Amino acid sequence: MAPIQEGGIRIAIDRGGTFTDCVGNPGTGKMKDDIVIKLLSEDPSNYDDAPLEGIRRLLSKFTGRDIPRGEALDTSKIESIRMGTTVATNALLERKGEKIAMVVTKGFKDCLEIGNQSRPRIFDLAIKKPDVLYEEVIEVDERVTLEDYAEDPFRNQTKTPPRDQTPDDAAVVRGLSGEAVRILRRPEEERIKSQLQALYSKGVRSIAVCLMHGYTFPDHEALVGRIARELGFNHVSLSHELMPMIKLVPRATSACADAYLTPAIKKYIAGFEAGFEGGLGTHSLKTEEGAKGARCEFMQSDGGLVDVDQFSGLKAILSGPAGGVVGYALTSYDPATRTPVIGFDMGGTSTDVSRYGAGRYEHVFETTTAGVTIQSPQLDINTVAAGGGSRLFFRNGLFVVGPESAGAHPGPACYRKGGPLAVTDANLFLGRLLPDFFPKIFGKHENEGLDKDASEKLFKELTDQINEEVSGGRDDKKMTCDEVAYGFIKIANETMTRPIRSLTEAKGHDTSQHRLATFGGAGGQHAVAIAENLGIRQILVHRYSSVLSAYGMGLADVVDEQQVPSSKVWSDDSTVREDLKEVMDGLKGKAVKALHDQGFNDDKIVFEEYLNMRYRGTESALMIIKPSVEEVENEYNGDEWAFERAFIKQHQQEFGFTLPGRDIIVDDVRARGIGQSFKGLEKTVDQQLKEIKINDLGPNEKRYGTNSVYFEGGRQETPIFKLDDLNVGDRIKGPAIIADGTQTIVVTPIASALVIDTHVVINIGDDNVQTKKVNAKDVDPIMLSIFANRFMAIAEQMGRALQKTSVSTNVKERLDYSCALFDADGGLVANAPHLPVHLGSMSTCVRTQSKLWEGKLKPGDVLVSNHPEYGGTHLPDITVITPAFNDGKIVFYVASRAHHADIGGILPGSMPPHSRELFQEGAAIKSEKLVSEGNFNEERITELLQKEPSKYPGCSGTRCLADNLNDLKAQIAANQKGINLISALIEDYGEEVVQFYMHNIQNNAELSVRNLLKQVSKRFEGKDLSAVDYMDDGSPIRLKISIDADKGEAVFDFAGTGPEVYGNINAPRAVTYSAIIYCLRCLISEDIPLNQGCMKPIDVRIPPKSFLSPSSRAAVVGGNVLTSQRLTDVILKCFQACAASQGDCNNLTFGIGGSQDGEEEVKGFGYYETIAGGSGAGPDWDGSHGVHTHMTNTRITDSEVFERRYPVILREFSLRPCSGGIGQHPGGDGVIRDIEFRIPVHVSILSERRVYHPYGLNGGGDAECGLNLWIRRVAQSDTDHRGGEDHEETRIINMGAKNTAFMQPGERIVIMTPGGGGWGKVGEESRAKKERDPKHAWRGGSLFSRLQVQETN
Repeated sequence: MAPIQEGGIRIAIDRGGTFTDCVGNPGTGKMKDDIVIKLLSEDPSNYDDAPLEGIRRLLSKFTGRDIPRGEALDTSKIESIRMGTTVATNALLERKGEKIAMVVTKGFKDCLEIGNQSRPRIFDLAIKKPDVLYEEVIEVDERVTLEDYAEDPFRNQTKTPPRDQTPDDAAVVRGLSGEAVRILRRPEEERIKSQLQALYSKGVRSIAVCLMHGYTFPDHEALVGRIARELGFNHVSLSHELMPMIKLVPRATSACADAYLTPAIKKYIAGFEAGFEGGLGTHSLKTEEGAKGARCEFMQSDGGLVDVDQFSGLKAILSGPAGGVVGYALTSYDPATRTPVIGFDMGGTSTDVSRYGAGRYEHVFETTTAGVTIQSPQLDINTVAAGGGSRLFFRNGLFVVGPESAGAHPGPACYRKGGPLAVTDANLFLGRLLPDFFPKIFGKHENEGLDKDASEKLFKELTDQINEEVSGGRDDKKMTCDEVAYGFIKIANETMTRPIRSLTEAKGHDTSQHRLATFGGAGGQHAVAIAENLGIRQILVHRYSSVLSAYGMGLADVVDEQQVPSSKVWSDDSTVREDLKEVMDGLKGKAVKALHDQGFNDDKIVFEEYLNMRYRGTESALMIIKPSVEEVENEYNGDEWAFERAFIKQHQQEFGFTLPGRDIIVDDVRARGIGQSFKGLEKTVDQQLKEIKINDLGPNEKRYGTNSVYFEGGRQETPIFKLDDLNVGDRIKGPAIIADGTQTIVVTPIASALVIDTHVVINIGDDNVQTKKVNAKDVDPIMLSIFANRFMAIAEQMGRALQKTSVSTNVKERLDYSCALFDADGGLVANAPHLPVHLGSMSTCVRTQSKLWEGKLKPGDVLVSNHPEYGGTHLPDITVITPAFNDGKIVFYVASRAHHADIGGILPGSMPPHSRELFQEGAAIKSEKLVSEGNFNEERITELLQKEPSKYPGCSGTRCLADNLNDLKAQIAANQKGINLISALIEDYGEEVVQFYMHNIQNNAELSVRNLLKQVSKRFEGKDLSAVDYMDDGSPIRLKISIDADKGEAVFDFAGTGPEVYGNINAPRAVTYSAIIYCLRCLISEDIPLNQGCMKPIDVRIPPKSFLSPSSRAAVVGGNVLTSQRLTDVILKCFQACAASQGDCNNLTFGIGGSQDGEEEVKGFGYYETIAGGSGAGPDWDGSHGVHTHMTNTRITDSEVFERRYPVILREFSLRPCSGGIGQHPGGDGVIRDIEFRIPVHVSILSERRVYHPYGLNGGGDAECGLNLWIRRVAQSDTDHRGGEDHEETRIINMGAKNTAFMQPGERIVIMTPGGGGWGKVGEESRAKKERDPKHAWRGGSLFSRLQVQETN
């Protein structure tokens, strides 16, 4: 062992969920001198704090003296301690942070409870929104707004002088972002003081302050902060100091998270520091008294270190995993070859995925962890599975892995704590995990190894259960325990592959062009299979792969982030550039000071400079880094500040198009100051591979032993090698297992492993390129599960292709589309994402078209349709259908449906609240060839979209033809992507097998529905189920469900439903199918494939000429958004599943401009939103407040963004107290949304449940109806008192459920949305369950954000 160097010992620690990893170096910096220690993160009977215990053990080894527990550790021998900790994450997950209060602008006290109004899981009737972190809220009576608005067609900009030249009482001032801010109400200092004093007396000592537009006008927040500190609050989090970015809700959540977590962090650090003799941190090195201190830095979520004194809760949430990203990025990426790397970190409790390319970390600025959405720079780390602890299930004939986890306690079955079967058990049972090489920390005395017998016993039981369900008594169909365990491994790999592909492809990268860097305890057992599925040929396993997070801490740099908002329009003229440079220099100056304070000299400080840029009118901002010296010379003609060209290049790569001539807005200026401490590796992987002399090991050379290991096809006697016994240059051909005390690497028969200085490099051969032999006679449940994943992956990849090549905001940003795969008859096989209203309806469309064009289609033909009579839902949703041919016959169809922003009609947006005939809603296309044998029929589609609609009175053709055409071409491209992917699947498995599993995946869904219907029949003792409910115009929806319990079939009979309506609440038949599939999926309450099979046991009978089967001329826009909601209410009432939810979408539109009857178009803008309400209570849950329900899940525009884009003041957005039904389980409350208009606008509301109350069930009370009010200024003549003079008075006018009005400046619309019905009688004991979502602890990076957007559009 090398002696301790003069500088002292360097220690790096990662405290994970299960294990704490410690890497110590005597100060030489050489890997060979490192000491690695792994210990349990929680072991209260032996030690209180794992990192402190780890340091004690390291110091004992380095000094040769056994330091007793409890003795203060000597910091004079330590140069630095670097640490990643889960303290903040755990406090957030377990909701064990500080007692806090939130201070917010009046009218917004419920902003975090409402959030973005979407529900986390669209098929959960028992909606579980994450708990808020605060215990109290106080509203400050203050208000500012932005003077100008982004959608102003005339681009007016109010000029304001700099703040230091503005009088104190000015009504309009310049904000930090350069925008003009109007001060509507200044806060009263004494009032705030008394409000905060009341909080203080309740024992609250930590507060979060977030006021409207505080990101650009921080004065009022700063005032509250000053008063709070004067009153003695220990911690005050001001949103503008933490992250001055627009968006009230994420900024408020971030402030709350900081106030909630920072005191917990400080408390932990104080306890940690108490274990040392001598202080920790930069200040301890400067003090001259007492023992010499040691540098102590903590890893932040952005991949940079910070001094212990500066570490805060907000920056700590990804502290541990960030070290792993730094570790693999700096050890696996070579700046010379620039091969990007995917990081695959599979531990005991989670599997995290990230990407490193172009020599810098990928950050995201809005992420969700433990249900808390945070605005702060964080590495883009995405949890894709529950890790080695992912539980194994056999459900509805399918193999299912996770998302539930066995956790660390009790852990997998083999942990000797009576736990369930998990992925770790499967690896152990199959011989892929070696107990000899696993820490002996299990059993009563924590000195036993893994228990293989426990895993084996449970696998035998599960295999018996599977064989009983699947084999039908035939021995030849029975599976062995090995096949079952291996099946679960394959499904686990499929489950992880899909999100990894999503992460890379969503950013415009090809997965196969990457290396896979695997780390974490379980990564080595899955890496080869994961890489194979992704088309990756090379895997890098660092020698420290199981402790790479800790190792990464030792390599990381200290970072200081500075950021300010902006609103500049980019221009190449010198003024704009100079202004932005001046701001950037100011930020760099602040960062330099912070790094100087942490002991860095100027020669060690470098910068990354960023502008956050977007095209005007879009929300997709890209954080653009200042081009490198090399890029400036080679691409940008020596222009060092070529931010515009860098933005255009990145936009093209990520989104597939650019918008020439469109303004580019700079939203934020950001400087990342880096205090460099990492010296660089001696040699990169690529340099080592160039120089290495390969030595192929013979059959018995250097073997440690052998083990029987299961690979595809059966068990093989597999040699085991100890990593320590292998020399640099040794190459081992698979199958083999390479192990040391911390990791096990499985090398499959088609791979080979090469040992280099720093890594084991696994190369995957091409032997596996062959048709996979799969039987197409008997259903193999493993293959069924794999094909379910593959079909869904194809639909998802089609979606990404559509988003990438589309242009419109609706498709590109709101992701308002669905892509699906159908069998040769038009039956749905897989649909992504799960938009409830698209679920059954696309299939109706494809089946109708396939019958219509039978025998007439040729390769290269593409169909287009949106007509309600032909399977459409409403006209803006246009469906593009492509048949796929094999040997001259159609073998399947692919289709994509996208919401087009405008397709003509009487109003912009093509969603008029008062339409009476279909032509008023825009272009209606029954069935046309969009492409004929490869030729795009642009002339015909232009005629259909532009000329046809404008022939009708009061109607216009499409108002955005270019977007329509571009999006239709994107839909064609997405379909082609689907066809190519299925063709590849057919090449792999053969057409017969693919068709066989296409039909069997439908049979699987059918079986789930039949089982559900049998259970329901039993519950209701074979009686028919019936229900009725009414639209506000009195139109009834009646339903009787008759179930045949023996067959598991049902008739859904809507006899008695009202006739077609001369209005727009008529719902095409396809909408009824969607509502039925949605309700069945909610009732099954398990993840089943959603396809045509769901409807096979259902006979739907809709009376002709009713408003659920309207004529071809009937208006339908309300049917899609309103009647669909009443349908779900009626179906769920039949099943007595839950009380009614708000039963409404509350569709609000406002705007100016447009053209009609051939008049010249007037410039303007349009806005559309749907508004949340209350959800219905059920037998074991309370209703949720302020949330979207059933057939919609759209997000609401953030309050600050709303005011920045449109000429409005949002006076209130809060919960509507007592609007939910009373009961044993009360219904959720609706919301109040109060909008004041600042210019004259047309305002329309399309809503329901303004007459008929959302029903309660089982004795629960009905909810309040909704109410739409116009706060109108009315001229009044008062001859008695004013001599005939006119004056204005304010009148409150009820607008009814559906109306349009022209509102003047200062007038308001107040929408009070319905609540949800209650369940059970008041006074009965609540049976509400407190269940936690198994994905609660998952890290949500860009992948999660994308999925959320997709499920909330």
